[in-house]
Amino acid sequence: MNNVTKIKILKTADEVFEAFVDPEKIGNFWFSSSSERWERGKTITLRYDEYDAQGDIKIIEIERNQKIVFEWVYDNGEGHIVTIRLRQPDNAGTIVEVTEEGFNEHDISGLLDNKEGWVYMLTCLKGYLEFGVNRLRAALVHE
Repeated sequence: MNNVTKIKILKTADEVFEAFVDPEKIGNFWFSSSSERWERGKTITLRYDEYDAQGDIKIIEIERNQKIVFEWVYDNGEGHIVTIRLRQPDNAGTIVEVTEEGFNEHDISGLLDNKEGWVYMLTCLKGYLEFGVNRLRAALVHE
């Protein structure tokens, strides 16, 4: 099973792309930190200081201002491929589409939790890039 989440951000594809790959920017909307700039073949360590958690992703493919593909492995050992596509159909912003592949067909709860996470991350990205809000990250509550 796959999960697809989309949002339109009123910024250029270059601005959106840089928010993901630049370790100085990612902490404003998603993870606390990124070990280095995202480039093909690199393994990047992402940290969530608020949850005292970290994980690694491997960058599989990257096309500037168009696509980022990475693999990450969850705590349960399940590996997923994430593709972030950027489309700038006109001068009115960029459509960001996140697809995560590799869900167990019996794990509907995991799929829904994942969808919630992507919607939240994209909303934080929109708030950061369009309005300069950088304090939304890590406010999602799981009890």
